[in-house]
Amino acid sequence: MRLGTYRGRKAASIENRSLRVTVLAGGGHVAEILHKATNINPLWIPPWSSIEPSSYGRETHPEYGSSDEALILSGIMGHSICLDTYGSPSPEEFAAGVPIHGEGPVVDYELNVRDGSLCACGILPLAQLQFKREVGLDDDGQTIHFTETLHNLSSSDRPIAWTQHVTLGPPFLEPGRTEFRAAVTTARTAGANFGDGRSAQEPDSEFEGLTCPRKGGGLIDLRVFPEQSKSAGFTTHLVDPHREDAFFAAWSPKSTLLFGYAWKRRDFPWLCRWEENHMRSDPPWHGKALACGMEFGKSPILGSRREMVALGTLFDTPAYGWIPAGGRLCAEYRAFLRFADSIPENVSWQGNRRLRFV
Repeated sequence: MRLGTYRGRKAASIENRSLRVTVLAGGGHVAEILHKATNINPLWIPPWSSIEPSSYGRETHPEYGSSDEALILSGIMGHSICLDTYGSPSPEEFAAGVPIHGEGPVVDYELNVRDGSLCACGILPLAQLQFKREVGLDDDGQTIHFTETLHNLSSSDRPIAWTQHVTLGPPFLEPGRTEFRAAVTTARTAGANFGDGRSAQEPDSEFEGLTCPRKGGGLIDLRVFPEQSKSAGFTTHLVDPHREDAFFAAWSPKSTLLFGYAWKRRDFPWLCRWEENHMRSDPPWHGKALACGMEFGKSPILGSRREMVALGTLFDTPAYGWIPAGGRLCAEYRAFLRFADSIPENVSWQGNRRLRFV
C-alpha cells in the first residue's frame, strides 16, 4: 500500500500476493490492475505520454490535438469514470467549461490508503457533485471490489449519466485472438457519423447479443477482437433484463488470463462497446492506438444531457439516471483477473459476494 507515482503521474496503489491496483490522482483513473505472475495489466495505456489534466492548456499542449477531446486525452488511462455526461456535452455546456464525458475524468482527486483499501474522492464544481470511489482487494486474491458514492451538492434534482469507461489494451488485447462474453440481449450500432463513417458496422441497426450486421451484408462477431489491421466501431447493448446481475469477460489465449467486471443491473443497465484499432490518425492518436472499451453505465448513447433526456428510454429501459437534490446514489461492482483455460459463457455474482464462472 503506497502513495507515489505511476508513469510520472501522482497515484496510489494497493496490492496483495496476486494483484496490484493503481489509481491516478488526476482524473481518478484506475490505471493499472496488474497480474503479478505474468506482469500483465489488461487495462489500456495510451501510446502517448500523459500529464495531469489540471495542467493541460490548449496552447501549451498541442500534442493532444485540437479536438474537443484534447483535455481528456491528455490524462486518460485504463478505467475512467464518465460523470455526469457520457460523450459530448451540448455546445452551451462545452462553452461553459463542461468537457467530454463530464468533469469526472479530469478533476483532481484526493487519494487515501487505509486498512488495505484505497479511496479517491473529488468534487465536480460545475456539476455540483461529489464523487467517491473506494477500492479493495477480496480475500481470494483475484477479485477487486469497488464501491462508489455520488452526492448531489445542489438544491435541484438532476438527470445524470454515470458510466464506467473500462478500456482494454495490449498486450492483453490482441487482434484476432482476444475473446469477449457479456450478459446482453438487444443491441444497436452507432449512427453513420460515428468515426466519420469509417466503421464496418452497418449504422443504426438493431441486433441481438454480440453479433452485429456488417455494411454491405454479413455479420461481425464481437466475441473476438477483429483481426483486420484497422477497424473501429461503437455498439450499445441492453443488459439482460431477466438478470439481477451483469458481467463482461475478456480472455487472452496467449496469457490465459481472464479479466472482466460484474455489477448489479439496477445500477448500470447498459453496456457499450467501443473499438479503436489503428483507425484514428489525428493527434494524439497517429494511427497507433489499439483499444477496446467495455463501458457499463446508466446511458446507452454518446451525447449531451439534452439528447439523453430527449431519448428518454431505449428498448423500454431508462436512458439516464436521476439524483435528487442533496441526495446520494451508491453502486457496487467487482473486477476479476485470474488464470483460465478458456472463456466462461456466464459469470454470476452470488449472494455471498463471490463470483461464479461457468
